[in-house]
Formats: sequence, C-alpha cells, structure tokens
Amino acid sequence: MLAMKRVVIVGGVAGGATCAARLRRLDEQAEIVLLDRGPYVSFANCGLPYYVGNLIHDEAKLLLATPLLFKERFNIDVRVRHEVLSIDREARTVTVLDQVTGSETKEHYDALVLSPGAAPIRPRWPGIDLPGIFSLRSIPDSREMRQWIETRNPKKAVVVGGGFIGLEMAENLAHRGMQVTVIELAKQVMPPLDAEMAEYARQQLVAQGVQLVLGDGVAGFEQTDNGALVVSTQAGASFEAEMVVLSIGVRPETKLAQQAGLEIGERGGIRVDSTMRTSDPLIWAIGDAVEIKNKLTGQWELIPLAGPANRQARRAADVICGRNAHFDGALGTAVCGFFGLTVALTGATEKSLRRAGVTDYQVVYLHPNQHVGYYPGAHPIHLKLIFKKSDGLVLGAQAIGKSEVARRIDVLATAIQMKATVFDLEDTELCYAPQYGAAKDAVNMAGMIAANVLRGDVELAPWEHLNSGEAFLLDVREPNEYRAGAIPGSRNIPLGQLRAKMQELPRDQEIWINCGVGQRAYYACRVLAQHGFNTRNLSGGYQTYTVLYPAS
Repeated sequence: MLAMKRVVIVGGVAGGATCAARLRRLDEQAEIVLLDRGPYVSFANCGLPYYVGNLIHDEAKLLLATPLLFKERFNIDVRVRHEVLSIDREARTVTVLDQVTGSETKEHYDALVLSPGAAPIRPRWPGIDLPGIFSLRSIPDSREMRQWIETRNPKKAVVVGGGFIGLEMAENLAHRGMQVTVIELAKQVMPPLDAEMAEYARQQLVAQGVQLVLGDGVAGFEQTDNGALVVSTQAGASFEAEMVVLSIGVRPETKLAQQAGLEIGERGGIRVDSTMRTSDPLIWAIGDAVEIKNKLTGQWELIPLAGPANRQARRAADVICGRNAHFDGALGTAVCGFFGLTVALTGATEKSLRRAGVTDYQVVYLHPNQHVGYYPGAHPIHLKLIFKKSDGLVLGAQAIGKSEVARRIDVLATAIQMKATVFDLEDTELCYAPQYGAAKDAVNMAGMIAANVLRGDVELAPWEHLNSGEAFLLDVREPNEYRAGAIPGSRNIPLGQLRAKMQELPRDQEIWINCGVGQRAYYACRVLAQHGFNTRNLSGGYQTYTVLYPAS
C-alpha cells in the first residue's frame, strides 16, 4: 500500500461510487470520503428514458445504493448535496459547499479522484429556457418530465438529436402516446454508425411513424398564445410541440480541473495517463469527464459510457492502493434499442478509420438470421465487419436486427480485445441450438466471408463504383426476386442456369455479381472464376444495395 490514507472522491454514479467501493475492498484502513452535489450517489442513469416512458414505474428502482448503505457495508463517508467548489493542489484540500446549510468547509486529501461526469449540451438558442424544454441527465430531470407529461398530456413532442439517447427518448415518448419528430443536424440518425448501417434505423423509425428531419439543425424556440412550443430550424422549417427533449450530447464537466490547472485534452476532457492520473500525480480522474485513447486508432476520444467508467474506476483504485494497473483505452462498444430494433457496434467504423488516416482495411456485409430459418421467429441480423487487409485483424463491427444482436457484437468486441483475426472467427466455437443460432453462427459466417477474401477465393467489388459503368452487372437470383427489385442495368441469370448460359457473359470485362444477401453470388463467383471469367462479389447483395443507395 502507498502511504496515502485519506481519499476524497468528487462525484458518484458509475465512476465515483465504483472507485469508492473498490478502494475499500483493497484497503480497510483508508478513510474514504465521497462528495456528490446531487441528491443521489448511485443511480441507473441509463434507465431514465424508460422511467419517463413509464416502462419503469417505480423511481426507487433506479436507486442503486444510498449513503446509508455505503456507510454500513463499506464504512465509506458519502455526503450528497455537497458541492466541491475548488481544489488547492499545494495544500491538498478541496473547498466544499454544503447545499443544505450553506456552510463551506475544507477537506484534506492524500489522493483525490475526480468523477464529475458530463452535462447535457444546451446551446444558447433563442427560447431554450421556455417551459416544456427538457434535458435528461438525472432523476430530478426525469421526474420533471414525468410530471409534465402527466399534467399536460402532450400529444406532440420534438426530440432534438438522433443519437442513442435521442432515439430511446423518441420510443418512450411515443409509448406515452405522442407523435414524435426527431431533428438531427447530421444527415443520418445514430451518427456513430456508418451511414449505410444507420439507414436500417431510419427505415424502422419511419415505419413506426416517427417524423425525421435530417441534415437540419435547430435555430430557436418560441411559445404560442396557447402555450405550445414552436421549434424553428436553420433551413426555415417549423414544428409545433407541447414538449421538447434535447438529446444533442454531453460536455465533460471540467470546471474544477481547469481552475486547478490540470491538463485538458484537445477534445475538451481531462487528460489522464493509463493509470488514470491527471497531470497532478495525486489527482486521478475517471468517467465521462476524461479523454481516453481509442484502442484501435490511438486517437483521444470522449466515450461517455458506463462500462469504461467502471473499469477506469477500478484501475484508479488499484493504483491508489499501490497496485500496478493500467486502463489501456476503449473500443466504444455500445448498444441501443428502440421500436423493436437493436443497434450495436464495437471498435472502429469506416468513418473513424478515415479520420485516423487508416487505409489498410476491408469491409464485408452479411445478413444471417439470428437463428436457423426453420425455427419460428427467424429474423435477419444486418452485420458489417471491418478487418485489416494485410493480416485479417478484426477492427470493428456494426449490427442491427430484432434480436440477438448484442450477443454477436459482444463476441466480436471480445475478439478485438484479444487481437483476433477473421481466421479466428471462422473457428470460434459458439453455442448452437435451433432457437439460439446456427451451426455456422453469424460470427463464424463473418469470419468465413472475410477469410475467403483474404485467401483469394473471391474478390469484392467496390460498392462506391457501382454506377461507374466499368463492370458487367450480373444478378443470379430467381426471376421473381429480380422483378421485385434489382440493381439498374444488371442482367438476370439465375444461379441454377449459370453453367448453361456462360456464353452470354463477357470475358473481356469484370463481372460484378449480386444476389439477395451475397451467398449465391459467392457461389457464382467460384463457378465462373474456375471457367476463366474475371468476377467480383457485391458483398451483402441486394439487401446491402438498398441501404447504400436508399433513394434508388
């Protein structure tokens, strides 16, 4: 153990509360004080949208631990409604305001842990403080929203922001009987996803009656004579609502750190090293307020997720107690559910690789069912796998479907963590029973498809050059499938007739082959390649085409 005896933690929830409990498990003698300016030290903030939506009825279920529990179980001094106003690094003290009594005290520390979290972004738009405009970050926020809904009975709502929380809020407001409009400045919902994968989410939202306004930002708010709100956009549109929810992201709470002269990173978060130490060796920082490195790209990022915050908290506690521990970054693994759809991702996206200047990667698409097709209730999982062309290292994945999506992304996140390749995915042994998966699981299939590419069994056609006219487009689906929708300019020869009609195909031109989801096209590529044709597969088939070219 280090000589440190008194640890002061600023902020609770996932980071601070976890750190405090871990510290006590490692050191029974240390004095641990946790200060939180809010009324609750540990609550399930990820459950707040569902409390607003009344899927969670009892507010008490959101409370994970109380100050009394911390005292009785861990002998930790938790003080809620105590706000830390400043840090004196030289004296090793923090100035604390008791919000109930108004008194100020100084608390000495041997080690200080900052876990202040992040605050919802509220731009200075005209009218943003009008009644009925909410942000959701705490239990009191959710309580206010529930009271507004129960007393006003709103019929129309606008959600500003189409990210994870925004879409969860859209679903929960719709669950409360409201017609919902989502306004998103980006040209897609769920901006962390690559655009074509986000298209599945867009289609589901539209099918559920959600009005989407994409590529347009909010300009301001006004209140009508009858008390309703009018949301104006930068493009000149306006939308009336009785309730507005701002879900446009969060900003790290760094005021304390900045005033204390701690280093702030280029993304606006507290800069820490792999031990979660700040630029002051006696001060650690964890959770939503810190910048951490992306494990794959090495770039500094803000990743306000509970999972990384918990792991950072454990590592900080370990180091404070003298252990050799490191937090080596995050993959940004995340999942979101709305209107019966699950969206999950892990690791790098194409857009993040481009930002980092990485070009050594390849992409495959596939659309396997979540379990065998003959078992009732089979639904496709739309999966995008990104891997290195040079050695097959798995870099990232995105998946969307009705069920069993998170399990596949969890497996792939583990694979990335363990530096697995697509060849490892081929041989990964996973559970199989008809109601749970297939003998060739979606993860195995992703590995097999990618491995086929790296072994040279098939070449992939670049979707982005589809309309260049440089290739002969061949569709090997059945005629009825082709008539129901096809890539313009493609020639239909069903797979079963291909050997008999090879003379109809050009030998002096690349043939780009397409089917429903890519499997029959792969078979066709293998057949034609062995007869001397120059072939490429359009990965993911017509299903992928519909999201890459949704306006076609």
